[in-house]
Amino acid sequence: MERRIGTVSRGLRGPIVKEGDNLRKIVVDIVMDCINNGEFEIGKKDVLAVTESILARSQANYATTNQLAKDVKAKLGGGTVGVVFPILSRNRFAICLRGIARGSKKVVLQLSYPSDEVGNHILDYDRLDAAGVNPYSDVLTQEEFEAKFGKSRHTFTNVDYVNYYKGIIEEEGAEAEVIFANNPKEILKYTKNVICADIHTRRRSKRLVKEAGGEVVLGMDDLLTAPVDGSGYNPDYGILGSNKATEETIKLFPIHCQEFVEGVQADIKELTGKTIEVMVYGDGAFKDPVGKIWELADPVVSPGYTSGLEGQPNELKLKFLADNEFANLQGEELKEAIEAAIREKDANLVGTMETEGTTPRKLTDLLGSLCDLTSGSGDKGTPFIYIQGYFDNYTD
Repeated sequence: MERRIGTVSRGLRGPIVKEGDNLRKIVVDIVMDCINNGEFEIGKKDVLAVTESILARSQANYATTNQLAKDVKAKLGGGTVGVVFPILSRNRFAICLRGIARGSKKVVLQLSYPSDEVGNHILDYDRLDAAGVNPYSDVLTQEEFEAKFGKSRHTFTNVDYVNYYKGIIEEEGAEAEVIFANNPKEILKYTKNVICADIHTRRRSKRLVKEAGGEVVLGMDDLLTAPVDGSGYNPDYGILGSNKATEETIKLFPIHCQEFVEGVQADIKELTGKTIEVMVYGDGAFKDPVGKIWELADPVVSPGYTSGLEGQPNELKLKFLADNEFANLQGEELKEAIEAAIREKDANLVGTMETEGTTPRKLTDLLGSLCDLTSGSGDKGTPFIYIQGYFDNYTD
C-alpha cells in the first residue's frame, strides 16, 4: 500500500526540568518510553529537538543583574554608556538593560525607528510620512519624538517601551537620555563607550561605531563571556539569546550544545542501534504578518546540531514540473514522470527553474521554525520535538 503520511512533528512531554537535572538522560528516557509504549518507531533520519531554554536551565546558566553590572562597569568604565539599537522586549532586553544601567552613571539609549531590528514597531511608516520625518537621516530627541507622535504603544502588548526603558535606567540610579536615530554613529555625539545591543546586525553596528571613533565598542555578545563572581556565561554569544528568569536573574543561552546533541545521539544509537539527528533550537525564523515581528530574537535558531543536519534542502518544485515540463501528462503517467525526475535530480539544484519557490534555507532554520511552532512558548509542556518524514520526498 502506498504511504500517505509525510512529515510528522510531535511534541513530547517530560518533567519540569530544574537546575542540575541530567537533561541528556531525561531526553533519552522520554524517547525510549515512547518507543517502548508503541507510540512511534524510529524511522529513517528522524530528528529529535530540544529547546535551548530547558538546556540552559539544566546547566544552571544564569547570571544576576549585579553580576552583569559588574562586567559592564569593568569593561566600559562605569560612566556614560551608549546603548544602540536594543530590541523592544520585556522578556529579552529589559532585564539586561537593568544590569547595564546598574553598572553605569548615565545611559544614552539610541532606539531605531519606526521599529526595532526584529520588527517591534514604535510607530508605523504612514505616521512618519504624514509628519515629514525621514527615518534614514532625521535624529529626534525623546521630546521631539513625543511632540510629533505622542507616547508610543506596542502593537500587541500596548507597552510604551520608550518610557518603560527610561524608567528602568532611572530606577537603577543612572541618568537616562533617549534619542531616535538609525545611524549607529549618532551615539558618538554623547559618548565613546558603546554597547551595540542589536542581534543580527551587531557586527556592522560595531564596525561603523569603531571606524567613526568609538573607544570601547562592545556588543551584547561581549558581555558575560566568562563567569563573573560565579555567574553563568556564554563564550560565543554573551547575553545574546538571554531571557528574564526573575526580576534580578537572567537565563543565558546554553553552552556545550554540541557535546549535548552528540551525547544524546550516541545514547539512542547504543540503546536502539539506530541513528537519529539531534538539535537544540530556540526561536524560529519567521515573520508575523500582522504585527510585522520577525520571531528570531536569538542569535541563531540552533546553537548545536548533529552533522546530518548540515546544509539546505535540495528539492524540486512539483507544481512547476506539473505545470511546465509535464503539462501534457495526467494520472499515473504524470506521477511516474515526477518520481523519475526526483530520483534523477542533480545533487545541487541551486539556481535552476525547477527549484523556483522552494527557498532553500538552512535545514536547521527550517526545522527550528517547525519545532518552535510545535512546542509554542506557553503551557503546552512539550519542550522536546520528534520529527519524522522531514527528509522524505514523493518517491518514498
